[in-house]
Amino acid sequence: MRPLKLIMSAFGPYAGQTVIDFSQLGEQGLYLITGDTGAGKTVIFDAVSYALYARSDHSSGGGREGAMLRSQYADADTPTFVELEFSFRGKCYRVKRNPEYRRPAKRGTGMTKEKAGAELYYPDDRVPVTRMSEVDKSIVELLGLNHKQFTQITMIAQ
Repeated sequence: MRPLKLIMSAFGPYAGQTVIDFSQLGEQGLYLITGDTGAGKTVIFDAVSYALYARSDHSSGGGREGAMLRSQYADADTPTFVELEFSFRGKCYRVKRNPEYRRPAKRGTGMTKEKAGAELYYPDDRVPVTRMSEVDKSIVELLGLNHKQFTQITMIAQ
């Protein structure tokens, strides 16, 4: 699995929409993510893990769930989601997930709960998978790795 593009919106410390275009980094699929302490490096791994497995816990720390994934710096009307485009065995896939969070109501006033959601798009004409449990199952079947296995091979701790 090689990440191509990661989009984070109101996720972790990223208040707005942040796009990381991994395709500009070459075809090898091995990346070194560096930066100052607190720069948001770990959140990139959280976002990839969350996009694929609906879990943000990785090998370097504990997990964050639901409302904890939403940026405290985001405007109330900025949607929270992570979208990952990736290639696997020469084909491109896209997975998008959002945690449950509070947002302004579309009708009337006040806040309402945005339910957690997931979508998996295949490179062929298949209908996208949109049930959370089915996306979870499809990712494991596609990659042949569960979350624990994935985190063991994707990040080498400093």
